[in-house]
Amino acid sequence: MRFEVDYVERRSRLTTFLRAILVIPLAIVLYVYAIVASVAILIAWFAIVITGRYPAGLYEFVAGYNRAVARITAYTLLLADPYPPFGGGDNPSYPVRMQFGGPLERYSRLRTFFRFILAIPIVVLRYAINLLLEIGAVAAWFVIVITGKLPRGLFDLMVLANSYTARSDSYLFLLTETYPPFQDDVTRSAGTSAPPPTQA
Repeated sequence: MRFEVDYVERRSRLTTFLRAILVIPLAIVLYVYAIVASVAILIAWFAIVITGRYPAGLYEFVAGYNRAVARITAYTLLLADPYPPFGGGDNPSYPVRMQFGGPLERYSRLRTFFRFILAIPIVVLRYAINLLLEIGAVAAWFVIVITGKLPRGLFDLMVLANSYTARSDSYLFLLTETYPPFQDDVTRSAGTSAPPPTQA
């Protein structure tokens, strides 16, 4: 999977100040989405363990949920200013994007069966990364409300944390069998100008 966030220095002080209120409708939709996605992931787990394949329809639905979580998380934690779409469809115009390569031809039944055990180190690291992301978001909130800008260094740190969360979700949701790296080459080579996307 590929995770991208466009860097924009100027931010709205008003929508940043009110962000906790603005995300309420998104949180409600995401809660319902999560219930359905949990059922889909459970069905996919059985399908992979039995057949070694991830049904394409389930894959697209879960990938859409993964994409929605990433976008709403990025908006909530101030990585993006525009209000995100409620659904999980691909939206190239939104500043936070996730792209998926589609289901693998074959999945390991054994690795899928023991996924909850294999994922324990990821869950622990993910917890620590989320704390870093939340601290960064609090710092970003104060900086944006006061200055109307998000410093590039703080943005890059938050993208690093959010990209790991998105990649770990892909692993936890069975979309990939690749252990999520903490940082990849694309993340380290992120540009410094506003127009090109920051990628992770």
